[in-house]
Amino acid sequence: MTMRETGWAKINLALHIRARRDDGYHEIETLFAFVDAGDALVADVADADRLTLDGEFAAGLCDGADNLVLRVLTLMRERHGADRVPPLAIGLTKNLPVAAGIGGGSADAAAMARLVRRHFLPEIGDAALPRLVAPLGADIAACVASATCLGTGVGTQLSAVPELALGGTPVLLVNPRQPVATGPVFAAWDGVDRGPLFTGADLRAQLFASRNDLQRPAIAGCPAIVDVLTELGALKPWLARMSGSGATCFALFDAAGERDAAAARLAARHPYWWQLAGALR
Repeated sequence: MTMRETGWAKINLALHIRARRDDGYHEIETLFAFVDAGDALVADVADADRLTLDGEFAAGLCDGADNLVLRVLTLMRERHGADRVPPLAIGLTKNLPVAAGIGGGSADAAAMARLVRRHFLPEIGDAALPRLVAPLGADIAACVASATCLGTGVGTQLSAVPELALGGTPVLLVNPRQPVATGPVFAAWDGVDRGPLFTGADLRAQLFASRNDLQRPAIAGCPAIVDVLTELGALKPWLARMSGSGATCFALFDAAGERDAAAARLAARHPYWWQLAGALR
């Protein structure tokens, strides 16, 4: 029996950096949201672990033990018993660009964690699973549930935000096909605390009043982000912003028809840019 999971694309609706920590991490406040499309993960019981990569962006990844998918598998065996999780032949179809600010590697790791739990370790609870995999990467915890939430601390302290009723919101993701490394962008943050996330009751006011504090340092290393944001803004979404550390940007629309028309217009103007049309989960 082939087991299947999806590594849902992650976006940061807002990302406020509040402080640089002594351990090199940053204190942040971020609104995570997830798109109803992403990387495809399949697994079959086998005689030994192996990872096979395919898809448009597979060339940007390694298939060795350092891959986050295999690291999650190893970690879960170490914590819950090697005899309980058999060797797996894993296939990962990499549909999301790498180093793109949409949690591709973290989403894949979280998908692996969900797959292993569902089929082999069902006793691991919804709260325990994110804590288990969080040491492998700050975004992985949020990617486990792949649901809109508030992330604080280094992004691993998660809380629900039911007032952000965003499920079904049409979204368009666009990347200029230029990878942006996360570490240098965080390192280039200017250290200025520009304040907390707005917590008003009105959703749009809350998002308009927020920001992505990594947008400026990301643009310094990847000026094409400005072009993407300019083009998205001209398509009249109700919100357009860079996600994570870039270079992917997103636009939210009121109707799927508006999103699709925007996607077609953008594809005609910039056929080289990667884009993904979907809806928020």
